[in-house]
Amino acid sequence: MASDAEIKKEGRGLSLFEKYLSVWVLLCIAAGIILGRVAPGVARYLDGLAIYVNEAPVVSIPIAVCLFFMMYPIMVKIDFGEVLTAGKNIKPVGLTLFVNWAIKPFTMYAISLFFLGYAFRGLIGLDAVDYVKMPLGLNLPVGASHGVGTVVLHNGMKMLEVPLWRSYLAGCILLGIAPCTAMVLVWGYLARGNDGHTLVMVAINSLTMLFLYGPLGGFLLGVGRLPVPWQALVLSIGIYVALPLVAGYFSRKLIIRAKGVQWFEIKFLHVLTPVTIIALLVTLVLLFSFKGDVIVQNPLTILWIAIPLFIQTNLIFWIAYALSKLLKFQYEDAAPSAMIGASNHFEVAIATATLLFGLSSGAALATVVGVLIEVPVMLMLVKICLATSHWFKDWLKGMNLHEAVARLMEDVGRMRQELNELKVRIR
Repeated sequence: MASDAEIKKEGRGLSLFEKYLSVWVLLCIAAGIILGRVAPGVARYLDGLAIYVNEAPVVSIPIAVCLFFMMYPIMVKIDFGEVLTAGKNIKPVGLTLFVNWAIKPFTMYAISLFFLGYAFRGLIGLDAVDYVKMPLGLNLPVGASHGVGTVVLHNGMKMLEVPLWRSYLAGCILLGIAPCTAMVLVWGYLARGNDGHTLVMVAINSLTMLFLYGPLGGFLLGVGRLPVPWQALVLSIGIYVALPLVAGYFSRKLIIRAKGVQWFEIKFLHVLTPVTIIALLVTLVLLFSFKGDVIVQNPLTILWIAIPLFIQTNLIFWIAYALSKLLKFQYEDAAPSAMIGASNHFEVAIATATLLFGLSSGAALATVVGVLIEVPVMLMLVKICLATSHWFKDWLKGMNLHEAVARLMEDVGRMRQELNELKVRIR
């Protein structure tokens, strides 16, 4: 029989599929580029399978299907009853919401604007342009201006011609206002964080996005002088957040009622776990099939986008981590609080960029770069958390007896839960 340490190590680890996600992403990027070069008609045909409004493709059906299967496994894991218990530990919840919605979107905008609009603008191309979808419901004549875009005919379709760097900026904005993916449950778990807090924050972020993602996205895209397709923003939230949220909520209740909690958690979720990543990888193949020429001609494009995203991720992590220390959090709350802010809900960002600007847009490419760097950067932050956990060992100081006992009872509860998980794995 394996030792407790070995079992715990295995339980805290990533699956082979998740551990090498960056490798699978790179392989799918290569496959997409090859597909775009060898059989460009295939990708164009798939992109043509769309729901049209006023002769404009609003929702790509293949992408919509893939993105639903990205989001559903995330939503079905959420026990919404636990959201109500988050109020008992209001400080970590409040810090996470503050960092995610009052700091992160604006630092992402500022950092991306500096690097893409100034530092790297000459490298991207001073006159380089991108062709993005016309905003939903807008039917302007060729030659008309909208924001910084000009209506042109591109491949027989009315499109907006915008500066390429602004299209990349739009993708970064959409990443910056999409906090926390379900993968953050893995990062928090690996860092020995409070799994309950992490799960609650995934649920709260999903609910908060329904109300804040659209308005913040429209505001920042407007500040960036790109078209503000409000209707499409609302539609994207409805399709890619609300629909899987509702499906996950009701199917979870029905499955648990029919088969029980243990079957749901051990059998159903185990089968469902790789679905999100598989759907993501299929989406990447489609996305990069349109971007093959851009990448082949200028492979450093990925680097120019990745640099501001990398800086943003680390900045938000350290802001949240430092504030957690100042607020005297336990390490178990501080680690996930910092990583929830650093992580991006790239599934929604990709979906929204595709819906708003098109599958072949620079904005969609920028959101995909977010996926590319997510795993290695977050694993680096996990190691930083584990190496600095001793910073929070003095959390008992300054507490009265009642607070100290309550915290100790929370720790005992978490240890008991982990022990039960180990017993299940041993069986």
